[in-house]
Amino acid sequence: MPVIRIFPARIGQNAQHLRALCQLRGIEVVGVTKVTLGDPIIATEMLSAGIRILGESRLANVERLRASGISHHMVLLRTPESREISRAVKLVDTFLVSELGPMRAIQEAAEETGRRCTFIYMVDTGDLREGVHYKNASKELTKAARLAGDSLSGIGTNLGCYGGIIATPEKFEILLHIGRKIEKKTGQKIRVYSAGNTASLPLVEEKTVPEGINQFRLGESIICGTDVTNNRDVPGTRQDTFIMSAEIIELKTKPSVPEGLIGQDAFGRKPVFADKGKQLRAILNVGEQDIYSGGMIPLDKGAEVLHASSDHLIVDVSKCEKTLKVGQTMEFRLSYGALLRAMTSPFVEKVYEHTS
Repeated sequence: MPVIRIFPARIGQNAQHLRALCQLRGIEVVGVTKVTLGDPIIATEMLSAGIRILGESRLANVERLRASGISHHMVLLRTPESREISRAVKLVDTFLVSELGPMRAIQEAAEETGRRCTFIYMVDTGDLREGVHYKNASKELTKAARLAGDSLSGIGTNLGCYGGIIATPEKFEILLHIGRKIEKKTGQKIRVYSAGNTASLPLVEEKTVPEGINQFRLGESIICGTDVTNNRDVPGTRQDTFIMSAEIIELKTKPSVPEGLIGQDAFGRKPVFADKGKQLRAILNVGEQDIYSGGMIPLDKGAEVLHASSDHLIVDVSKCEKTLKVGQTMEFRLSYGALLRAMTSPFVEKVYEHTS
């Protein structure tokens, strides 16, 4: 079985660095654990690094964190299903919402249980994921403020995750302008401007985050040390936080281009092959069911991931500096997307390495 080695202390170092960086700009970090399925060990590292709020998108992950004894403030990043609301209000402190109906239902369920939940209403500033579109936001947010009252703690936006839209000061100013407008209309204070994620960190580094933005939701940068939207490693962070190993089950020299007519592969993709002559190719016991092959970064110098089917990863090891044999393992760093699949897969063993 493939193995992923997890280094919690390294994740803690990333969390500490990013929390301190954001704190200098008056920004509180929400530590997002969703890529790890709400792993309590990783969440505890974030909390030990000074992070006070955790963010999750799935209720089962929140339940896992609460069952481990974590009682810190919890933000649910995705609106719960209607049938989950009665459970959610017992576990979650703040909900990110983008519709009035679910917000009303959550508020009513919270009142029935005697709990006070707060809301961050999402505004779409151009990435086209969740949120009321900024050009039409005023009316809906005014209704939300009057419906929730002081329980509407803030407004937020998401950039980079769907449309790949880059965070800019101008995007954040849109959110601030809307917030001020709602305050003027309703007399209610917008306390939280949750405007950033990992893709927004360059603005923190460049000191161009507009004053008033006071919350970032960080997952990828803490856990992986990367920023896929801006195609970079995040300065001051480590990327060796997770290492996957898989076993070589076949090692043979073959042509670099398949023979015959090429259609689509098992995932509906039409592969493109460059003719590089014969290649020494290693087939490993991991595939697209467990990882995203495009996010596998070999640690063996000279090795190159070629492609994967559901159960097999094919790696060109022709130029590998290391002599490989069947039965040996190869190690890989993982992108955020590859890590997401690996942590979700029951066919990948998770092992914790308590070293820095």
